[in-house]
Amino acid sequence: MHATAAELGGLVIVRFYLDDDDELAQHLASHLNTPLDWPKSAELDTEIVAKIAAAAACDVSYNQAANGHLVDLFAELPLPGSSVGREFWSALRKVAHEPVMYIDPANAGGPFFDYLLNGNETGIAGRVLSFLAELDDGERDAVAELIGNALDVIGDARYYGDLWLRDAEITAWHVELAGRRARKTAEERERFLEAWRSS
Repeated sequence: MHATAAELGGLVIVRFYLDDDDELAQHLASHLNTPLDWPKSAELDTEIVAKIAAAAACDVSYNQAANGHLVDLFAELPLPGSSVGREFWSALRKVAHEPVMYIDPANAGGPFFDYLLNGNETGIAGRVLSFLAELDDGERDAVAELIGNALDVIGDARYYGDLWLRDAEITAWHVELAGRRARKTAEERERFLEAWRSS
């Protein structure tokens, strides 16, 4: 069970105002045939469900979604333990040298992705960022080429590998940023808002 925004000190900024011109309200009406006041005289109407959905899409759950995307990115690479995977990770160690130890299956503590299930939602992101930050330009190009070839896409392997690296980097940063926001207190949030109001 996830902590609520109130339990986290009111960290989540959600726009609770909805009207018929709101983009979410239009989507609900046109695609789901559920105007905000449907069903009439019900305790749980579409507007309340929309507010729940808006809250669920904010900071509290964002790092979970981003972590899921990180898992999806790694799932596109050859599986550790398979013959192709052994070749891939061996080649990655040769071209990425020391930085690869942050994400290497043999060095990452075994249950690398199981940590997510145990609530360590920034651990993998931190490792990915450390790996990428320590690559020099030549290593990054070689890693991109290797990953691109492993992705089995038609076209320039280095280009697609570079897309994978950039996606992993930005996604890991999103996880780290969401983790930082989760540690903010209500007082810090109010200081932030007040500073911008009075600027």
